[in-house]
Amino acid sequence: MNLKRLFGAVLTILGIVGLIYTAVIFADTSGETRDIKSLIIYGILGIVFFTSGISLVRTTKDES
Repeated sequence: MNLKRLFGAVLTILGIVGLIYTAVIFADTSGETRDIKSLIIYGILGIVFFTSGISLVRTTKDES
């Protein structure tokens, strides 16, 4: 089992969870500064984790 692919899958799942949590915060936001800061932070972290996980899975060679 390839450890890089496993780590890439974990990063991708964390990114998806972060983006879903960002959507939940966006739906419940009232426009306060605290809401907008958390929206930006979780959104950026979700995008970074998702893209790095996808690129790690795609670039890792499958050596069986």
